[in-house]
Amino acid sequence: MDRNYFDLSGQVAIVTGCSTGLGVQMAKALASQGANIVVVARRQNLIEQVAKEITDEFWVKSLPVVCDITDTQAVEAMVDAALKKFGRIDILINNAGTGAVAPAEDITDEQFDNEMQIDLFGSFRVARSVAKKAMIPAKYGRIINIASMYGLVGNKVAGSAPYHAAKGGVVNLTRALAAEWGKHNITVNSICPGYFYTPLTQETLDSDFFQQNAKTMIPEERYGNEGELDTAALFLASKASSYVTGVQLPVDGGYTCM
Repeated sequence: MDRNYFDLSGQVAIVTGCSTGLGVQMAKALASQGANIVVVARRQNLIEQVAKEITDEFWVKSLPVVCDITDTQAVEAMVDAALKKFGRIDILINNAGTGAVAPAEDITDEQFDNEMQIDLFGSFRVARSVAKKAMIPAKYGRIINIASMYGLVGNKVAGSAPYHAAKGGVVNLTRALAAEWGKHNITVNSICPGYFYTPLTQETLDSDFFQQNAKTMIPEERYGNEGELDTAALFLASKASSYVTGVQLPVDGGYTCM
């Protein structure tokens, strides 16, 4: 095996939910190892800025594509655009997601359905299209579904039953796709992040309540910092993980070990 384990030079990665936060961080991690990036999200101005940052900083090619992953036609068009530009898709990070927070008894049908459409069915739509059009014909692929530690356990901090259900579905969808597509040399794995600092979560996680929660519930007694998800994504995206498929990798400071 080539000892340059995480080299992704010349490969092409689609990253959904790539307008802010963890999606951007993982996209830049892949770009740092030479991957060209298809930047996918719903807000044109943000993905154009992210694509420019990636190209300027890492000297790789980038393609911003607006896509609503609840729309099958939009997903198909996004994958077609990536193939037209690059001719291949080696890596998919299914990162787009949402989160309805409310007591379970107050969750509406619309909230539950929206969660499923984005987090679960949306991940499947993108994986289905990428596998069928690019990875199965190429007999190679790395699919990384971003689930959550709350796809593995419940919580008493913030009621979010639809999110738990959808992310639990992503966990088992990962196993199902890994079982089906292994024969095509496609690995399918999930990362299950805990709480991470992003511009959107900084104030909440720094609150007295959440700081005490970290000390009580997380063995490392803190939340995840920028960059601490990147190496998990790099490993699962690389050829070095060729015998790893169908796994759920918690990156949560030990939250799910207790």
